[in-house]
Amino acid sequence: MREIPYNRKDATTYAKKWALGRNPMYYDFEHIGGDCTNFASQCIYAGAKVMNFTRDTGWYYRSISDRAAAWSGVQYLYNFLVNNKSVGPYAKVVSSSQVLLGDIVQLGRRNGGFYHSLVITAISPVILVTAHTFDALDRPLFSYNYDIARFLHIQGVRTY
Repeated sequence: MREIPYNRKDATTYAKKWALGRNPMYYDFEHIGGDCTNFASQCIYAGAKVMNFTRDTGWYYRSISDRAAAWSGVQYLYNFLVNNKSVGPYAKVVSSSQVLLGDIVQLGRRNGGFYHSLVITAISPVILVTAHTFDALDRPLFSYNYDIARFLHIQGVRTY
């Protein structure tokens, strides 16, 4: 296994291209729980170019009926990124001052867990995010209503 850099430019370019639309290669989860983490995963994939096909604990998408929970579930994506020791992208939780373009922000409630995944697409000097489910393109993070945020800095990608 070897490590390759996460391509932040490709991730953010993809995010901006599809922020207000839907890539027909992927199912739109908008009406069955939300499309935010599916979209975040698409952006990460654009920057990583590698999926992890490990059954149950991987991160991949082939179709609506053949995908990992981490592809479209907020907590599952977090679990995959911070615990991944195998193929695919991996991340660590950092402070808001340590994020870069293409990193992920997850919003939560103090008593209800995390519910929304967003992609950082600009820092100017405030963090701007792009997302699906209430589609947004370069929206200021501070304009969201949330109790807590966790910032996932994608450190790199492992491949064969």
